[in-house]
Parts: sequence; structure tokens; C-alpha cells
Amino acid sequence: MIHFLNLKKLNHPFEFAFQNKMKQFLDEGWYILGNEVKQFESNFAHYCGTKYCIGVGNGLDALVLIFKAYIQLAKLQKGDEVIVPANTYIASMLAILEADLIPVLVEPRAETFNLNPDAIEEKITTKTKAILAVHLYGQLAEMEAINTIATKHNLLVIEDAAQAHGAEWKGVKAGNFGNAAGFSFYPGKNLGALGDAGAITTNEDALAAVLFQLRNYGSKVKYENEIIGVNSRLDELQAAFLNIKLKQLDVQNEIRRSIAKRYFSGIKNDKIVLPTRNLFQNHVFHLFVIRTSNRAKLQNYLYENGIETLIHYPIAPHQQKAFANWNDLSFPITEKIHEEVLSIPLNTTLTDGEIEHIILTLNQY
Repeated sequence: MIHFLNLKKLNHPFEFAFQNKMKQFLDEGWYILGNEVKQFESNFAHYCGTKYCIGVGNGLDALVLIFKAYIQLAKLQKGDEVIVPANTYIASMLAILEADLIPVLVEPRAETFNLNPDAIEEKITTKTKAILAVHLYGQLAEMEAINTIATKHNLLVIEDAAQAHGAEWKGVKAGNFGNAAGFSFYPGKNLGALGDAGAITTNEDALAAVLFQLRNYGSKVKYENEIIGVNSRLDELQAAFLNIKLKQLDVQNEIRRSIAKRYFSGIKNDKIVLPTRNLFQNHVFHLFVIRTSNRAKLQNYLYENGIETLIHYPIAPHQQKAFANWNDLSFPITEKIHEEVLSIPLNTTLTDGEIEHIILTLNQY
């Protein structure tokens, strides 16, 4: 069986370095917000080209804290509207709601799966104060067009870069296109920790200052709490592991792109729609997502031929039980995407033989 993702194999090349780092971690005896977190924050900010990186507990917290920090700075207030793609992982909406803001869903482009800038302005009202641009599956959203709209309407731009570590356009990396960005380092991500972890990037001094407080109980000085904060600190050990893996991120992203190129050139089946491949640098192929009219049939066929697949995502956010008050809304492009998408294996552990087997099996479907 070709597994969709084998985390043990994925992390095997780093195992010796992890073990050495673990010994160092134990020898030093500093477990919370130590030198590894500081070093990773410096390293990742430099990598993204931003002034600041604030390490937090996970990707959802990263987005929530950005919104809460802007509320603290009076650039947002509870009840403001935030434009968000209807086609995204539910965490994008949860972050907005957790900050007592209102998500306003906008359809994606069917070709890219990402937010369609042409559909944004019709959804803007006097209460709209921000756009949450999601770089879904590892492909950058259309940030030039989104930023133009944001400037015109005086809106904040927040990036949900949870799946797009290292994606680049015109020399600018994900995390440096808007006012701030949230990253996830969930183990399966292109830059994955060995547990939950996240970060925020920004160039704004005031925002960074508030975020460093918010993540740590609202405190600058221990036991002195200036604002109401939370406990969402990047774990010291996870930061240590991320410092090791960050050095290989660009190399691993290139391996992903090379596999994607083989899929694009090799898969030729009218029953299968491949993702858009307009530019390769703006896509780090966290996921390779195909579409087909009978997903269940294709998924079963692939499994019978030794290929594990996953669905990202089977239910549109507005159709989830958790959002019962949205269930009557209609987003036909989003709904069709959720009915048809299927993610095939694409990661740095795949062998040439496995890649060829996936291509051949899809062509014989």
C-alpha cells in the first residue's frame, strides 16, 4: 500500500539530529520560551522576509490571536465583518468566530480553489474591516488583486498560510503579503513539528508587541498582566525540531514540485481534472488535489490498487452541523469542489516506482 503520508518515514532523515537536540534540551533544562523558541522566531522571520515571528501553540491560535490583537489595538471591534473564502478548512471560520467577528463567505475560483478577488467587492459592507486570504493546498491566493481591493476599501489583510510554507511570488514569500499571517506546523505540513505548533509573522511593531503579550497570559513581565491574554506559546522542544527542519524546507518544497511536474506530464485521463499549474513557485504542493465526477468510485479503485487517498475536504464549511445557521446558504462552486476533490499522495518519501504506479493506475481508470 502506498500510504497517503507516513510521518515516521517523513521524519526519519532528521532522527539523529532530533535525538541530539533532545539530549541538549534535557541538559539545558529550560522548557518554556527559551533559546530555541527565540532562535526559531528569528530564523522563520528571516525566512519569510518579515520583521517579526511570534511562536504560538498551533495554527488556529495564530489566526485567533491576530484578530484579538487588532481588537486590542482598536483596528477591529467585535461584530466587524471579515471576508473569508467559502472553500477552506473550517479553522479559517472558527478563528474569526472565536474573536467575536463575523465571517462573510465568498466563492473561490474553481480552477485554483482559492478566493476569487472578482467576487469580493460585492460582499463588502460598511462593517467589513478585513480579508482573510487562505493559501489553500499550498498555492498562494491572488494577493496582488486582494491587496488592491483592501487598499481601496481600507481593509486589513490577514494570510492563512497554514499550508503554504515557502510559497513565493515575485520574490515575496507567504507570510509577507498582508498585515499579518498565521502558520501551522502540524506534523503533516511541509514544515511540520512533532506535535502541535504555530506562528504569526508581521512587520508591524505595535501588533507584534501585543501578540507577544497575548500568547503569554497578557504579560510582558512575569506575574504582571497588562491585558487579558491566553496561554498559547510555541513549545520549546517543538521549536528545536523546527529549527532543524527549516533548513531543509526549500529543498523539500522543490522535491514536491518535481513530483507535481511528473503528475502533470504523466496523468492523462479525461475523467480526472488536474489542479491549475499556472506558476510553480507560487505553489508548494502541500496537497495535490484532483477532481472527478464520481469520487467514491475513483477512491475505491485507487485503494484496491494499493494507493491511499484522502479528501480535503468532504463537507463544505457552510454545510457542517456546527454551522447550522449557514446550512441554507448556497455556494455552488464551493459545494461542487467538495463533492469532487480527492488528494493523491505527494510527499518527499515517495519513490520513483510509487510515483509511476500512481500515474499508471490513474491513467488506467
